[in-house]
Amino acid sequence: MTQEYRVPRAFPVTVVGSYPKMPEAEEAIKLRRKGVISEEEFHERVKPAIKKVIEDYLWAGVDILSDGEQSREDMVVYFAERLGGYRIGDWVRIFDNVYFRKPVVYAKVEYKGPMAVMDWEYAQSISQGRPVKAIITGPYTMVDWSFDTYYGDRRELVLEMAKVLRNEIEEFVKRGAKYVQVDEPALPARPRKEEAELVKEALEIMLKGIDAKKIVHICFGRIEKLIPYFLEFPVDQIDLEFKNSEFKLLPYLKEYGFNKELGYGVVDVHSLRVETPEEIIEAVERLMKLDILGPEKIYLDPDCGLKRLPREIARQKLRSIAIAAKQLRKQYGYEE
Repeated sequence: MTQEYRVPRAFPVTVVGSYPKMPEAEEAIKLRRKGVISEEEFHERVKPAIKKVIEDYLWAGVDILSDGEQSREDMVVYFAERLGGYRIGDWVRIFDNVYFRKPVVYAKVEYKGPMAVMDWEYAQSISQGRPVKAIITGPYTMVDWSFDTYYGDRRELVLEMAKVLRNEIEEFVKRGAKYVQVDEPALPARPRKEEAELVKEALEIMLKGIDAKKIVHICFGRIEKLIPYFLEFPVDQIDLEFKNSEFKLLPYLKEYGFNKELGYGVVDVHSLRVETPEEIIEAVERLMKLDILGPEKIYLDPDCGLKRLPREIARQKLRSIAIAAKQLRKQYGYEE
């Protein structure tokens, strides 16, 4: 049995979730979409892709892993296809030449059984003892990126979705997940108090009493307007992008007295340039100078998921973070 890995006390290195799609995963997604393989066979076919992702993470030196979301065609569509009350709609443009098939809620949403647990379990079994995050798209984003033709009340649907998705989180924790992350990238599109309060209410439904480190990931948009409300979220850690916006959020952390753990995005997932360890160290020192968070509350990771990058670029970016983290631990007296 693999010995459990001891995550560093300071500046642990993690990922937000997604990773460049491996060919095996692309093929499995196509076959499932055509209806020629079962759900069980689909997840079996994705395993070689997950194995490659884990190998890359281990090579790079990541401390807290993910399964790379290899089976997820899209972060909303994946779950919508596996919940009751949904059907998949037409293609909708998100930005540039990126499209997705917008799901439609046509009946009461229902939990039909584990959706992403099997991929997480496999990733955890080959992670050499390193913890793998259980990651799920949050209820606010699920609703915001869907058409509702049944409920007619957005708040009601978000809270109902939270109740349904809690079942999946309970399945993860039952199987041993120590880190649970809820992704809510839709929130910054409406950076208002009432929207943040709705997310808070949904998170309370999903996470109350859950015995794991609780994380929410929020990226891009007008995040600075939401920071005061993040502090009220029932989570241990807030994961945010910083590098892409040239760290413009840092003064707001100081202004609002940010005191939760911080997932600190230090590499840009939209750039092909690989940041050097020295750049990452400088970015961390900028945060440390604010004197609001100690090294034990700072988790280093990319701004967001890495799925749009070439695999080798993604690997090297993670490697830079890990090298920087090792130097930072030495610098701040946290050598293991």
